[in-house]
Amino acid sequence: MITDSLLQQRGHLFCWVPLCLGIGIGGYFSLRFEPTGFAVASLCIVVFLFCWLIRIISPGFGALALAVALVCTGGAVAKLRTDTVAAPVLGFRYYGPIEGRIIAIDRSSSDAVRLTLDHVILARMSPDRTPERVRVSLHGEQPIAEFMPGDVLILTGHLSPPSGPAEPGGYDFQRHAWFAKLGAVGYTRTPVLRIEAAALNGWRMQIFAARIGLSRAVQETLPGEVGAFAAAIMSGDRSQMSQQNLAALRASNLAHLLAISGLHMGLLTAFVFGFVRALLICIPVIGLRWPVKKIAAGFALIAGAFYLALSGGNVATERAYIMVAVMFCAVILGKQAITLRAVAIAATLILLLHPEALTGPGFQMSFAATTALVAVFRGLKHVDMHRVPKWAKPALSLVISSFVAGMATAPFAAAHFNQFAYYGLIANLLSVPLMGLFVMPAAVLAVCLAPFGLWDLCLWVMGLGLRWIMMVAQTVSALDGAVGHIVSPTMIVLPILTIGLLWGILWQGKARVLGAIPICAAGALWMMTERPKLLVADSGSLLGVMTQEGRALSKPKGNGFVAGVWLENDGAPVLQSQAAERPGFSREGRVVETEIGPWAILQVSGKTALAELQGCGQAAVLIANNVDEVERPCLVFDIKKLRQTGALAMTLSDDNTLKIVTSHQVTGRRPWNMNATRDGIPNGAILKLDP
Repeated sequence: MITDSLLQQRGHLFCWVPLCLGIGIGGYFSLRFEPTGFAVASLCIVVFLFCWLIRIISPGFGALALAVALVCTGGAVAKLRTDTVAAPVLGFRYYGPIEGRIIAIDRSSSDAVRLTLDHVILARMSPDRTPERVRVSLHGEQPIAEFMPGDVLILTGHLSPPSGPAEPGGYDFQRHAWFAKLGAVGYTRTPVLRIEAAALNGWRMQIFAARIGLSRAVQETLPGEVGAFAAAIMSGDRSQMSQQNLAALRASNLAHLLAISGLHMGLLTAFVFGFVRALLICIPVIGLRWPVKKIAAGFALIAGAFYLALSGGNVATERAYIMVAVMFCAVILGKQAITLRAVAIAATLILLLHPEALTGPGFQMSFAATTALVAVFRGLKHVDMHRVPKWAKPALSLVISSFVAGMATAPFAAAHFNQFAYYGLIANLLSVPLMGLFVMPAAVLAVCLAPFGLWDLCLWVMGLGLRWIMMVAQTVSALDGAVGHIVSPTMIVLPILTIGLLWGILWQGKARVLGAIPICAAGALWMMTERPKLLVADSGSLLGVMTQEGRALSKPKGNGFVAGVWLENDGAPVLQSQAAERPGFSREGRVVETEIGPWAILQVSGKTALAELQGCGQAAVLIANNVDEVERPCLVFDIKKLRQTGALAMTLSDDNTLKIVTSHQVTGRRPWNMNATRDGIPNGAILKLDP
């Protein structure tokens, strides 16, 4: 029976390749230890030999054997990628001179301009220990407009290692920084000086300089937020976008219009394809004798490659270009352009090139939307649409595509960003048509006419469309109930949900209804998610206890990023100052106390208060943001130990047992987190205090 079911899937099995690779990649990243290269290679050899024997003994199970081999391949690719991007990571807090070359400019969540530097030189640090790249936020008055890609700067600043998760099981910035070769992050409040003008060595720096030059030229022609929006779309430079407008775009589900991804790449290449095809058809000698459609597809590929390079070539844009490249290559070869097989090819290439992209929201949401759209419109081919007027079909297609894409990406957006835009469909219906009809065509024509100094009119048209989109975003985001907040799910929910959704789409036959089982299971697990009773920041300076009114915080200022993450993951974001006013803590000077059932938790700030503390003050757990050298009759997490354990989560069981989970117990000791488990706590262990 199993063999017959597998044989029925022939001709459709390739679409399962990225899923199998993803399972292997996800399995590698979920490990709590780092496997050696020899162990991974040995396992792959054994598995491949075993699969080969299965195919010989029982050919009907060949597909299953190949699936197992692909899972192992995914894990091996992720391990290889981890080793190849290895670079030094700062192991301590540094203050002093920093010298480096500008390779990226962006803006932080606090609205500060950030510079990413390579060719880094730090005082009294050997080159083999110096991070390959550092990222520095600029505070105060800085000559930002004077800086150019390739400039060598010197500044005095603070650097520290990339921070770990804000809570156990949360977003791991350390892992993200590892794959970006980002060895330290920090800030400066002193003037930044340029010691060497831009040296554009290599094509990457030349393209980066062209991006920034284009961005600044656009903003000179279109000043203000409209110009910043246009620069972001045309060059990928979002450093001048304000946090207020970014928040409005997210709340109205229009943030995808800002990121250079599938929509922009699709609109641009579609415009080039249609324009070139129409132009060639108008020339009888060419239109009647040459393969106009294939030539237009070639021009679209070239335009997409140019846009990919100009936008910075990040993973999201790479993913978008691979998808359109597969589509236009199919046109050139005379094959059907938009199929699930084309989506699978794009996903496979991305996972092989950048396996770490699997865990990011960009990859998940992009392919969720694309897969759902292809599947739905494939099904609509069998629906009789003759009664629908021709003029209404484009509008109906827009409504269906916006609805399907929104529904497909909703669970992933909710899991990563803890919010759902209830009016996102309305905002997209009012904005996406203008993006395709005015904004992107005007952007293409502006670039083409720029060498002749004739791009002002095109940018003016583009600005009109962007003003409308920004107005829609601000209006929709200001509506009552525009955004709903959702509790963060456990790590297993999204993988189970994804497998269920893909099973329902990819499996051929009546058994596809079985995909509803993991989907329902994921929904049930999400609904049963329980947030930790108490959270402790890895700095030891902030506590958050869950109360009937929501999570109460131990202080109204400081550790603002961590506080925001906790409240968002609770599905109830409020200002930190509001959360600090909730009852849940008793304060006496620099000593804060809270209770979890019968257990008292004490947090002490400052060396003086810690030195004056007698014993543990009758508390079971002591949290301190300084090093504690005193022997105490309780469990102590001072700053030294917290740097080893990471953030803490405490829960209370039915028998009043206090369970303490550390971030490093969840992540384990990996290359991006080499300090994990050095506190003597085994991987995966849970500290328990019995009543």
